[in-house]
Amino acid sequence: MKQKQTNRTIVFYKDYFQDFFAGLRDKVKDKIVWTLELIEELPTIPETYLKHIENTDGLYEIRVQQGGDIFRIFCFFDQGRLVVLMNGFQKKTQKTPKREIDKALKIKLDYENRN
Repeated sequence: MKQKQTNRTIVFYKDYFQDFFAGLRDKVKDKIVWTLELIEELPTIPETYLKHIENTDGLYEIRVQQGGDIFRIFCFFDQGRLVVLMNGFQKKTQKTPKREIDKALKIKLDYENRN
């Protein structure tokens, strides 16, 4: 069996992502896993799946759609290739809620200031 080429390594910071992931339906979990594998493997990731959040310092959202449901998982890069996954939420409005972005920025700052 051929080893898959990876361009990025995804890691989880604390339990934020796992707590979010645990509460999801199986079909949504499958779609998230598929999307994360895509992010690890593709040399260039389409904005459909990963998009920089405007007016933030390096904060991105992983974009997952399963049926009519839309989910977002915040992340950022560390040392260029490492994708650090943080909190996620189900998107119910056109615009990403400011409180979700603020929460993600706090987690990112916590990560950057850890010893």
